[in-house]
Amino acid sequence: MRNRRILFILAALILFLPGYTASGMVAFSKTNMSPDLLALFPNPDPPFQKDGNSNENQPEGATPKNVIFMIGDGMGIGQMEIARQFEHGKDGRLFIETLPNVALAHTYSANNPVTDSAAGGTALSTGKKTNNEMIAVSPDKKEITSILKKFKQAGNRVGIVTTHKVTDATPAAFTANVANRWADQAEIARQQFNGELDVILGGGSSYFEPESHNGFNLIEKFKEKGYSFAADRNELKKAKGNKLLGLFNDDHLNFTLDRDELKSQEPSLKEMTEKGIEVLSKGDKGFFMMVEGARIDHASHAADLTSIWKETIDFDESVKYATNWAREHGNTLVVVVADHETMGVSATDAMDINALKKISVSHEFMANQLKTVERTGEYTPESVKKVFKTYANIDLSDEEINQFNQKLKGSRGKVYSSRQVGWEIGSVIADHYHGGTLNSPTRSLSSTGGHTGNLVPVFAYGAGSEKFEGVLDNTDIPKIIAELMGYRL
Repeated sequence: MRNRRILFILAALILFLPGYTASGMVAFSKTNMSPDLLALFPNPDPPFQKDGNSNENQPEGATPKNVIFMIGDGMGIGQMEIARQFEHGKDGRLFIETLPNVALAHTYSANNPVTDSAAGGTALSTGKKTNNEMIAVSPDKKEITSILKKFKQAGNRVGIVTTHKVTDATPAAFTANVANRWADQAEIARQQFNGELDVILGGGSSYFEPESHNGFNLIEKFKEKGYSFAADRNELKKAKGNKLLGLFNDDHLNFTLDRDELKSQEPSLKEMTEKGIEVLSKGDKGFFMMVEGARIDHASHAADLTSIWKETIDFDESVKYATNWAREHGNTLVVVVADHETMGVSATDAMDINALKKISVSHEFMANQLKTVERTGEYTPESVKKVFKTYANIDLSDEEINQFNQKLKGSRGKVYSSRQVGWEIGSVIADHYHGGTLNSPTRSLSSTGGHTGNLVPVFAYGAGSEKFEGVLDNTDIPKIIAELMGYRL
């Protein structure tokens, strides 16, 4: 099937080559192709072809020993294109783009044409659709078993890695069952404790502390159970043992863009991925690891193109490490997906890449620098003007500052109201530098804060990866993994 597809593509290309006529094909070579035509097909030198560890030497339908399931939260084609152009230029490539098997996936939920991360994560973890805000339960609140739990039941080792809270929607969908993602995060932490996961790395320590469990310190209970515990990147590097809990922030981890400014001691997603594989691969058992680049979504909600760039590259580096590990060790399937797309991000022709690349902090950091007027609660014009000029090199007029404050007045009670200030900052910057995103009025009407129903990319490498091709539904992805493993979801 693969060879037939390659021949079909070659035949189609030949029709447009110089020297082709209706009466037949003239012999041609690279030298008689036009330079313009060749420029359309730059060679990114994919590292996973024609060598001893390539997919070509793995039998179709091979059962992987290990599965590394990597989710770029909110990462659509537009987010990838922003990261590619900002990082590598118009002729460059992300590492993700070199993986040999590529598909697209629909992401709608059971009750909405646009999914949230809870329903999207549930589809990817269980192969079942559910309503937005539900975690691994059906619309009638019946628990559904995830692919991670199937691996655990079969005697394999399992783990989750995320730049968000480990109790948030996507990691929760693989490790817990609750009716509402917002109300039950302490319960999710308890279920993760009872679920005997081997690796848990990310943020959200507040949901493991005594205040969330009536005085019961869940972190100490993990330690009593034999887990090593890490609270910063140095402790993560030094951690030993076969079980590991790493919680590096009370809430989500800081944006990559802000870590130098904040002097953050948090590990990168790549560092957590590396450590997770190190721990899970000990012994003869196989493993399943879910890795989430969560803050791609957060940056996208805010139309923060600079942070989209940095977060997507952090995710891309993690994919590179995982895939190289799979290439070296064999018998491993790497699947790279997105749970949904956020804000309809696109790389426009007018976008000022150079100006956007000069921004050194995230929308979230900027929001924290604003000062309020006690009487009205509005932000002082002086602080608004200073923040945009200092961090984004934008001179706002008095009228624009007033419009900024007016847009924020009606944000209370809306979805993600606590984040509206940063989101509005990001939208002003994106509009000023002509980035392609949904506008803030459209975002404010969205029950998901700006998610879209756009198709999302799927990439795969390793044992069984040839199964991931065509246009899929998000529920197909864990079903394919289960079929390869001989499990039933």
